[in-house]
Amino acid sequence: MTTTSPGEIDIFDPAHLDDPYPLLRALRTRRPVYNVPGTDFHLVSSWELVTEATARTTDFSSHLTGLLVQQPDGPPVTFDMDGGGQAVHVLATADDPVHTVHRKFVLPLLSKRIRTLEPTVRRLVDQLWTGDDRIDWATGMADRLPLALVADIIGLPAEDVPQLLAWAYDSTEMLGGTVSSTRLAPLIASAAALAGYLHEKLHAPAPDSSLLAVLATACRTGELTPDVAVLILVQLIGAGGESTAGLIANAARILATDTELQHRLRAHPDLLPAFLDESLRWESPFRAHHRHVTTDTTLGSTHLPAGSHLLLLWSAANRDPTVFPTPDTFDLDRPNARKHLAFGKGAHFCIGSTLAKLEATAALTALLTRTTEFTLAAPARWVPSIFVRRHESLVLRIR
Repeated sequence: MTTTSPGEIDIFDPAHLDDPYPLLRALRTRRPVYNVPGTDFHLVSSWELVTEATARTTDFSSHLTGLLVQQPDGPPVTFDMDGGGQAVHVLATADDPVHTVHRKFVLPLLSKRIRTLEPTVRRLVDQLWTGDDRIDWATGMADRLPLALVADIIGLPAEDVPQLLAWAYDSTEMLGGTVSSTRLAPLIASAAALAGYLHEKLHAPAPDSSLLAVLATACRTGELTPDVAVLILVQLIGAGGESTAGLIANAARILATDTELQHRLRAHPDLLPAFLDESLRWESPFRAHHRHVTTDTTLGSTHLPAGSHLLLLWSAANRDPTVFPTPDTFDLDRPNARKHLAFGKGAHFCIGSTLAKLEATAALTALLTRTTEFTLAAPARWVPSIFVRRHESLVLRIR
């Protein structure tokens, strides 16, 4: 990982990537706006400053203009994602008024489909449920269910889901801060392959009720360009799969390590919504999101030069004791658990949050009702990332 001087914090230390919470607690307490040594990136960790930054949209743009890339020696470097201001930004990485324009093409369809998707979600869960006494819940259910549903909503063939999953995880790996310069090239090639695939699908016949049909119509009427439509789809495939996969596996691991909580949810399934919100607070699927500093300014007492970058640490803010007392305790009865920032805040609140909870509810209901008990069959393995909190492997022993 990175080389640090005495007194510096190596946020890329594998121990911090596997268990980030002691580090986040230290940052939040002592350095709530922390400059990653040798870089122009700052980590924002307190609830107060994270929420302030989300509200200051003029100073802190949602444009994704840079990402951290590891070097063999020395600190990471910032890889330019903005092309000198020529990059196209969509949905979560766009600012208003562009963000609102893009959102209007996606949100009405999602809102309409969500009312009819429950049977589809249950059918997909049934297809993925193996009934074996051991299952890798991360790769067998949590990864595959969200992408299968995203493909259905977009209007993509079910047989393409494995390839879509690989492309989606390549896109979030690129943002994880742990990628080497040699690994970056194949990830960029993967992103180009996904874009090429979606360009083809955008110009092919699509189901009338699909998002592909909606976006293709917008392209024909001149409301969107094909490049923008494809980038919207790229983002939905990457973010839609990532956030839900993280939630489904993180929640299952919490239950696998607490049989008493399992039994309580089996006896009181009406507590599942509260359990999901506390899971989202306790283990936020997205650890952070990027912001671009547009002008010389300050946040807290820290000077931020124009052109620098922020990572708003949802996972740190969600364990801020000024908002959530005893934040490192998983509390199913926490009265303000729904206040969490796992789906973001403000205009960029996650467009698929309701869908993510629908999928997690179906998957966890199956896990709880089709078992009498489940435990970890092997230590959980995490994706090494400062951007996402997702399992590489979560093997459960089923009874």
